Amino acid sequence: MGHVLAVVSQKGGVGKTTTAVNLAAEFALRGVKTLLVDCDPQGAVKYGAGLRPNHTAYGLADYIAGTRTLREIVLPTTLPWLRVILVGTVTNESDQSAFQELMVETDLLPALLASARARCDVVIVDTPPGLGGIVRQVLSASQHVIVPLQCEPLALQTTPQILRALENISLDNEELTLDGIVLTMFDENNEVCTRVADYVRRHLPPDMVFDVVVPRSAAAAEAFAAGQPVVVRNASDASARAYAQLVTELQERFQ
Repeated sequence: MGHVLAVVSQKGGVGKTTTAVNLAAEFALRGVKTLLVDCDPQGAVKYGAGLRPNHTAYGLADYIAGTRTLREIVLPTTLPWLRVILVGTVTNESDQSAFQELMVETDLLPALLASARARCDVVIVDTPPGLGGIVRQVLSASQHVIVPLQCEPLALQTTPQILRALENISLDNEELTLDGIVLTMFDENNEVCTRVADYVRRHLPPDMVFDVVVPRSAAAAEAFAAGQPVVVRNASDASARAYAQLVTELQERFQ
């Protein structure tokens, strides 16, 4: 059986999707059969996952609604070991409440993740910001979770809330493990960033925060704009090396 890894955060704009995309790509670069699933109605995964040209826009929402089959929504990428399920055409809708209701009221999402786990080595799930019903559905079917935390003061205010929620969810899903918090958008020349990172490490258990930090990187933004993970486009960049180290640590924990 494979591993389902959820990438969650209480707020948006913390590097959650960039983290999910690059972890998936790095696993695939190592010959690990990987599936990346986008559950966020914003649908940002499609912009940076290295999908092949002229890919379909259909995805998870269309499968959940019964208008597309699972075979139709699993998309190839430029990496042989990486497949992607986009969130689908819900991104074009002004009202996404029907999608959210279907995701919460049915067991199709947990069933899909369980099926993917049986066929893949690693399933990485990009979730919407917050801890709403979709995120809880994902966590109910996950074995692992990581929390990207931007190195800014506001992020600190949301950390206790998400940790309490994960603790509560783990009471129902005994397989779920918080692998750790990963500090993102770190700038060693920014005094606020360094203070936040130091505060997190001083006030949380050492095994709860990954040693690796993901630096703020122009190369990562450029890669995403070009439709590629930075670990593929510029493997020597500091952010790419950070994601590679994070995957190494995750592989050790998965064993």
